[in-house]
Amino acid sequence: MVIIEIPKEYGYVVLVGTSSVFVAMWHGIRVSLARKKFGIKYPIMYSDNNIVFNCIQRAHGNFLENYPQFLFLLLVGGLSHPKLSTVGGILYLLGRIVYALGYSTGDPQKRMRGMFMHFGILTLVYTSAHFATNLLGWF
Repeated sequence: MVIIEIPKEYGYVVLVGTSSVFVAMWHGIRVSLARKKFGIKYPIMYSDNNIVFNCIQRAHGNFLENYPQFLFLLLVGGLSHPKLSTVGGILYLLGRIVYALGYSTGDPQKRMRGMFMHFGILTLVYTSAHFATNLLGWF
């Protein structure tokens, strides 16, 4: 049996996870405002002729597609590396915001400005893998 002690600094990890809810809400609000602005009615997911709306919707969809992995890696990696996971989580969320802002211009290439988010997620992959290998006693 392994007993896991949660470090005090894990509170930072929880704060990053909590702040991610606001990033998710921000994405959803942007889609709602774009629906209103461009007259895209529910339940239509994408417009046949409005690329700006489609880009805003796609940025939101891409965030949601990756959200479970982000939360899992953040919360698990934070158990062994709370400060590093906090930095990785913040970097990821800032990258997501920059990604969405660039994408919402209607030029999909501008989403690439937020690709630094991958440094954040790779940091979380490292912290989670390190936690797992330590838990298994491999290192």
